[in-house]
This record gives sequence, C-alpha cells and structure tokens, in this order.
Amino acid sequence: MKIKVIAFDADDTLWDNELYFQEVEKKFCELLEDFLPQHTVSRELLQTEIKNISLYGYGIKAFMLSMIETAIRITDKNIKAETIEKIIGFGQELLEKPVLLIDGVEEVLQSLKTKYRLVMATKGDLLDQERKLKKSKLAEYFHHIEIMSEKKEADFEKLIHHLDIQPNELMMIGNSIKSDILPVLNLGGHGIHIPYHVTWIHEKAEIPIHHENFRQVERIKDVLHLL
Repeated sequence: MKIKVIAFDADDTLWDNELYFQEVEKKFCELLEDFLPQHTVSRELLQTEIKNISLYGYGIKAFMLSMIETAIRITDKNIKAETIEKIIGFGQELLEKPVLLIDGVEEVLQSLKTKYRLVMATKGDLLDQERKLKKSKLAEYFHHIEIMSEKKEADFEKLIHHLDIQPNELMMIGNSIKSDILPVLNLGGHGIHIPYHVTWIHEKAEIPIHHENFRQVERIKDVLHLL
C-alpha cells in the first residue's frame, strides 16, 4: 500500500453519537404512543428522515425537524404546543451531550500522525460537527478537516483532488460501510471498517469482504496492527 493520507470518520468512529440519537428516539416514540405503537412511530420517523435528507441533510437539527413533522402527521395535526416544545427539548438535549471519545482514539491518532497526513472526513451539520470537534480536543491531530453534506463518490473525489493525491493513496477509516467505505473503494482507495455497536438503519450496507482493499477490525486500536 502506498498510503499518504488516512481519513477518519468522526461520529461513532472517533466519538459516540448514534447511541444518543436512539435514546432520544425512544423518548419520542414513548411521547406519541397514545396515537400509534412505539415501533410504528419509529418506522414513520425513519421514513420522514430519509425523505428529508435532500432538504435538511444530516444532524441534530434535521432530526428535530423530522420528529416534529412526524408528530404532526401521525396525530393528524392535533399535536399540542406543549408536545412540540418537548420535542424541541429533545433536540436541545442532544446538542448538550458530552463528546466521549471511543477507547484508543488518541493513541491511534498520536501514532499515525508522524507517518501520514491525517484528515477528518465526516458528514452532518456544520455547526454541530464543529462543536463536537472543539469539545473532543482532537483538531491538533488533523492536517485537514472536511465536513460534508453527503459522503458519495463525488464528495470523496473532491477531497482527493483537494489533497493532491491519487485515489489509491487514500485510506478511509469509519463505522459506516455505506458512507465511509464503499465510495472510497469504488474510487480505488482503501477502507478499514470498524463496526459500532449501534448503527442507523439508513447506513447499513453489505460488507465487501472480498475486496482486496478492504479490511475490518473490531476496535480502532487494531488499525495500528495493519499500518
């Protein structure tokens, strides 16, 4: 491998994230269980989120708007202002969550920083991701920070061009096969998948176990054994 740049996803790769969203989703479903069973509310919310990605992108504010829209729909517009206020409070609760680094993250970044250019390549709301990065105190490890609205091949092509490297000189490390790994593999780069114990269903995809540039490890510390 002629790796020059290693890019890291942020949410659920460097720090915990999806777990918080699922905790809030549970509260949301409980709030509306007088109208529909909790599992049905959850399904309706997912449909709303996927529909709204092209409008709002990803992140807490998009999640909050989708919760409000879902609540209005499934209550047939009979939702009370107090309930909407609670939903907004759920979103604000997410914004105030601490940033907890996944075990081994700083050790890995410290070790790799002297050998490669490190990049943080994540998607989501710009303001929220900047907030989490600041709280994480990890910015010093990265040569470049890219916060994308989406993670598709075209988005990684732009990143590769910006970094002035060839696709096969990039390695992407992340928890999402769909967003972190497949686009980079399709461009000719390398990918290391680190599964997170909770995954948003929209991010699930088939694991490319037979691809020559693909690796999977259990923990981020295991990356050091490959590099």
